[in-house]
Amino acid sequence: MKGYCDNIERATVQNEDFRRVLYTGKNLQLVLMTLPPGCDIGEEVHEDRDQFFRIEEGEGEIRIDGVANKVEDDFAVIVPAGARHNVVNTGDAPLRLYTLYAPPEHRDGVVHTTKEQAERDHDNDHWDGETTE
Repeated sequence: MKGYCDNIERATVQNEDFRRVLYTGKNLQLVLMTLPPGCDIGEEVHEDRDQFFRIEEGEGEIRIDGVANKVEDDFAVIVPAGARHNVVNTGDAPLRLYTLYAPPEHRDGVVHTTKEQAERDHDNDHWDGETTE
C-alpha cells in the first residue's frame, strides 16, 4: 500500500469542485471542498462518524449544535459524531477546505462539481466499503 502523500494546502486551494474525494482508507477519508460565496454544505448529522475540517482559504462559519464558530484561513474544527452541523461560506470569496471523515462517508473517488450535483447524487453517494487501494 502507498497511502496518500501530497501538498494538501496546494491541492485544497487549487480545488474548484464542491466535493472531491482524494483518498479512502478503511477508517478514514480525505475530501476537498470549495464553497462559493453564500453556499453551505447543508445541515447534517453523522451519527456514527467524527469529522475534522481544516480551512485553507476564505471566511465562514461552522455551526455545531446551534453554535456558530467563525472560521478563516488556518482554522481547524472537529465535529463529534451525533452533532448537527453545517459549514457556511459567509465571505465574498470561495471557502476552500479539506475534511477528514472517520470512518469514511462517501464513495471513493466521488467528484461533485456543484452542491446541486451532490444533492442529486446523495442517495448513491454513501461509502460502500471500497477503499482507494
